[in-house]
Order: sequence, then C-alpha cells, then structure tokens
Amino acid sequence: MIIRKSPAELEKMRRAGLLVHAILQKVSSMAQVGVSTHEMEVVAEKMMKDAGAKPAFKGYYVPAAGSKYPFVLCTSVNDEVVHGMPSAKRVLKSGDIVSIDTGVCLEGYFGDSAVTVPVGEVSEEVKKLLRVTDESLQLAIGQMKAGNRLFDVCSAVERHVTSNGFSIVREFVGHGIGTALHEEPQVPNYVDRRNENPRLKEGMVLAIEPMVNAGRPETKVLSDRWTAVTKDGSNAAHFEHSVAVTANGPWVLTRP
Repeated sequence: MIIRKSPAELEKMRRAGLLVHAILQKVSSMAQVGVSTHEMEVVAEKMMKDAGAKPAFKGYYVPAAGSKYPFVLCTSVNDEVVHGMPSAKRVLKSGDIVSIDTGVCLEGYFGDSAVTVPVGEVSEEVKKLLRVTDESLQLAIGQMKAGNRLFDVCSAVERHVTSNGFSIVREFVGHGIGTALHEEPQVPNYVDRRNENPRLKEGMVLAIEPMVNAGRPETKVLSDRWTAVTKDGSNAAHFEHSVAVTANGPWVLTRP
C-alpha cells in the first residue's frame, strides 16, 4: 500500500529533508584531498545530534547483511556503488569521487538524499558520469506529477543514462518514504513491465536515486556484506532526492 501524506505531514518531511540537505552540503565541502571518510561521519553525526534528529541509517538492520548498519553516512568511493562505510583508513585523494548518502528521522518523519562529488581534479569522463547521473535525477523529478505513472519516473532515468553510454544498476532501487525510511513502492531506475505501475497521486513521496555505472551494470557485495561495488571496477555515481507529488507539481523536500 502506498501511503499518501497530508500537507502537515509533508511540512514535517520538509524539515527532515532540509536537515539532510544541510548535512550533505557540509560533508560534501569536506571532500578534499587528505580528508578521511571517517571525518565526514563525525561531523554528520554531530549535526544530527545537535538538531535533535535520529540517524536513519545507523542501526538499520538488513537481513542480507545479517547486521545493523553502524554509521550515519554511506560514503562510497570510486567503484563503490552504495553502502560504502566510513573509515579513518579511507583517505581521499585527487581524482576520487565519493558518493555521500544519508538520512534522518525528525519529528517521526524521514528525509533521505545523496550526492556524488569529485575530489581534486577528475577526468572529463568522470565529470560526464556525475553530470548525466544528476541530470537523470532532475528529469525523473520532473515526472513527479499527479496523473503520471511510476514508469514515467523510472524511464526518465533509464533513457537519459543509457543514451549517454552509461549503465543502470539494477540490484538497488529507490523507494517510498515517510514515517518509515523504506515504504512502498519500490522505485527502480529502469522499466520492468513485470513490476506494478501505479498512478502518481497527491501526497505520495518517493526517494528517487539513480545509481549509474560508467561501465557495465553488474555489481557485487564485498566481504563486509554491505559495500556494493561495480564488478568491472568502473566508477559509479549516486544522486538522490525525496520528492513529493503536490497539486502544484513536484516538491523536492531535500533541497531549499
């Protein structure tokens, strides 16, 4: 069942979303040569605590991993697609890209967003990967209108990514969001006609999150049982926003 939110609930989600935005802005600015992903984690956790918010990721149990996630951030570097874990040993260097994904629960409502940022000088191909992934998210957001269908959102990502020569990760998808971090429906970044294709209605909120590989689409999970990487070692990018369907069109809750 897809849960639709009232205007008052959307305002609460907006407050959670703006906190996520502020955290991502801060830790993204830290993505410099010589900085460890653990340093980002410390700053993000303090910002959540100071705001009276609970981390959405830390303590989140995933059966496939067999454990609770131990951090407030996912920091996925280069060929890491998603769920990369912060570490004092993971020191950023010029030419890296780092995908930073985080979420909070504030006043009982969740916000979830992600961004991929370059460290120092990166190649033109890497710049294109980041640009195309972000553009695919913006195109998907544009489809978040009452009367459209879920496949309109999914296909907006797929068409833009594949037409630019990149590939879509299929094992990880976006999701509904509200009083739980993950709600119905699942939001793939591709169209699979076997999936349900509900009509979008006012009050629906989706976390749309293109995960795009520079090379082939296949991924594998490392021995830590969390970190997903590209099988071919190519770079991956990840952008995400929590977006509401309103009478006035799409409302991105995780940016000003």
